[in-house]
Amino acid sequence: MAVARRRLSVGLGLAGVACALVGGCLLLLGPVIIRQQVIKNVRINPSSISFQMWKDIPVPFYLSVHFFEVLNPKQVLQGEKPVLSQRGPYVYREYRYKTNITFHNNDTVSYLENRNLFFQPDLSNGTEDEYVVVPNILMLGAAVMMEKLPNVLKILLSGALAGLKQEAFMNRTVGEIMWGYEDPLIDTINMLVPGLIPFKGKFGLFVDFNNSNSGLFTVNTGMKDISQVHMIDSWNGLKKVNYWRSSQCNMINGTAGEMWPPFMSPTSLEFYSPDACRSMTLVYEQSGKFKGVPTYRFVAPKTLFANGTDYPPNEGFCPCMQSGIQNVSTCRLNAPMFISHPHFYNADPSLVSAVEGLHPSKEQHGLFLDVHPMTGIPMNCSIKLQLNLYIKRVSGIIQTGKIKPVVLPLLWFAESGSIEGSVLKQFYNNLVLLPSVLDYVQYIFLGLSVPLIISAAVLMAMSKRGAAEKSPCPPSTQSKRPPSSETTPLLHDADTLSQDDAEA
Repeated sequence: MAVARRRLSVGLGLAGVACALVGGCLLLLGPVIIRQQVIKNVRINPSSISFQMWKDIPVPFYLSVHFFEVLNPKQVLQGEKPVLSQRGPYVYREYRYKTNITFHNNDTVSYLENRNLFFQPDLSNGTEDEYVVVPNILMLGAAVMMEKLPNVLKILLSGALAGLKQEAFMNRTVGEIMWGYEDPLIDTINMLVPGLIPFKGKFGLFVDFNNSNSGLFTVNTGMKDISQVHMIDSWNGLKKVNYWRSSQCNMINGTAGEMWPPFMSPTSLEFYSPDACRSMTLVYEQSGKFKGVPTYRFVAPKTLFANGTDYPPNEGFCPCMQSGIQNVSTCRLNAPMFISHPHFYNADPSLVSAVEGLHPSKEQHGLFLDVHPMTGIPMNCSIKLQLNLYIKRVSGIIQTGKIKPVVLPLLWFAESGSIEGSVLKQFYNNLVLLPSVLDYVQYIFLGLSVPLIISAAVLMAMSKRGAAEKSPCPPSTQSKRPPSSETTPLLHDADTLSQDDAEA
């Protein structure tokens, strides 16, 4: 029995030590293994798991467009406040894929990202054939652009506008406003003021958005430094743009807005937007989960479109008006165009009150990015921007009537997408479930090691105690002498004498 206990205690002890070693190794090496796997698979390398996702984005993106219809165009011409009604959304499925992928010796890769848009009637509230009353963007834009030119030119333009039956507001279909329409005014303006609008043919707000690319990006592959993966090296060969008035505002910072370096901190992220002609910084708002995947949510700070007075670093984006809108005329053919958040969310209240029909709210109009911090891959996003036109009465051009100066919303759009289906399942299994299992396993092994080692120690102690109780007392090394007596020597002597006499 004692031998069996001893063997069992040794077995339990060895098992406990083994569990402690395995748990300790997982505790120390598990994060290192996961980190190395993340680094290996988020690099821009044809052998990485994320390469195909980067090359042909599997995430379904949708472009949702909302138009602002002007309900009182005649009254606006008389100086009244514009009354707007939101129309839409008109939804387009957006497909993105990269071409001309070229790897360079300095650990960068160049590519063109193409976009194709397809109208989705089932997701839209209306069709592309619907008519919408909007400002005559070409005419009103050209009027403001010519405001400081000699009166003779403005009078000539006004006469030409009358001959072409051009008015301050137009009634056109959604498809025409989006993808372009033929307008004789383009040729007239180019004839009167060459170079004022450097394009010919159709005019449409999204004419350069479909079946096109966003320019030649050159980004870091992360092969040598994973902290630089996806970071822009140049755009169209430029290290910085020349649209703005300060070096800081002209900088091309961050990534192309698709992925970010892994192991993100909850601070901020940057990306360059060719559509906005600038780099943008989003700030951390909160941690959360998207369908079980941990995420950091990044949102636009209130300073994103603030003017130079309220936020001096934005002075380079001026000439500015109220905070909440950014003048993009320098990168939009010098047209008096402004970008903002939809419904002037986070903008100066005077912009909202200058028109009727706007109802800004964070839930509907705030942009956000939910990014998995371990990999830098967005899980869910919605980037929202509004296009606005600055209109006013211009002396000499009678078509502008008595329009009071106002930044008039034209439309707002949201580019939204989220990882789903098999891509989400693979992502969850490899980057959420597996690390979680490793975490649990390491603590299970460490937890088991404690009772196993304690049980082994108890059994060993019990075995030793039982053996001690069953062993006999050791025998004495000396024989006990008979108790001494006063008569003993006398008797001994008498016996001796008797033996001697007998021999004689």
